[in-house]
Formats: sequence, C-alpha cells, structure tokens
Amino acid sequence: MLPHVTVSDISALDFHHLRDAGFVGVVFDKDNTITAPYADDVDESLRPALDSALKAFGPQGIAVLSNSAGGPDDTNYAAAEALQNTLSLPVLRRKFKKPRGFEAVREHFNGCEPSALIMVGDRLLTDITFGNLHGMLTVHTTRLLSNAGEPPVVRVARRFESVVAARYVRKGVSPPPHPLLSFANLSM
Repeated sequence: MLPHVTVSDISALDFHHLRDAGFVGVVFDKDNTITAPYADDVDESLRPALDSALKAFGPQGIAVLSNSAGGPDDTNYAAAEALQNTLSLPVLRRKFKKPRGFEAVREHFNGCEPSALIMVGDRLLTDITFGNLHGMLTVHTTRLLSNAGEPPVVRVARRFESVVAARYVRKGVSPPPHPLLSFANLSM
C-alpha cells in the first residue's frame, strides 16, 4: 500500500519525462484523482495535466480504472459508457473491484510489461495496492478534489489507510522496488 511517489495531484507529474524514462502508459483512478467523486467531468484545475498525459502517451496510452464506473456494480457498464463519452478516454470494464481486475489493464495495453505502466490514484488500499501488486509504478495523489458525495465509509477508510501507511514508514517499510524508478528521477 506504500506508493513509489506521492504528489499533491496529477499536475505535479511530468508525463513527457515519464514517457522518456521508458513508461508506455498511465492508468488513472477516477474519483478524487481526475474528477470529483461520482462526477464525470475532469476537475478544471487538472485539465492541463490530463492534456499533457494525452500528448505524451496518446489516447491508447491512457486508461481510467474506477471502482465506481466499469466495475461489477456498474450495471451494463452504463456509468463507464457515460464517463468514457464525457472524458473521451478509455474506461476499463472488469468483473472485479481494485485491487483485482488487472486483466482489463493487460488487455487495454496489449499485454505490455506492467512495469512500463503507471498507476495514479488517491486511495492506498485500492489504487496503490493494485499498482504495487501488479508491478506498476505507483503515484499517490493527496489533494482531495471534493469530499461531497463521498460515502462516509470511504472517508473512514482514507484515514485508516493514512495511519497504517505512516506506521509502515516509521518501521522502515518501503514500496516494492521498481526497475524504472531511477530513470524516472522521481522523489519518493
């Protein structure tokens, strides 16, 4: 659950530099990473950063992986379809919630090595754990875009995750090694 990199939001990432370091794609969580919870529009403050990611990796080098759209609770994937139409980005569909469901990522990125992918999200136990389990570079975003509409259980879980992560760090636990981290020249 410990990320390789922690940033305020996606605007702190240099996507062209990450591409030049050897990464071929980025998987974004949706809620509180690129949109407010349960909203379909990109947070306006993040639009330039998302546009930069698109210029660096192209539309097929980007994917959205959300537990609120495209997952098992999304009947007929209606939320995924609506989000995909609004964002003009691929929204992955899968049978399982994060941290499971890597098959959709593998299929979207044509079976590329997971170490060449970046997972960006706001939740340690879902997004970061997902990326770490599958060998991706993990980036944790800490700025909440909004907590309006966010279920109380998510707020409690977020606090719990922070406490557990801080304890791990104090005990000297590190995120899993990543082969491209030194090339990416990102601080941990």
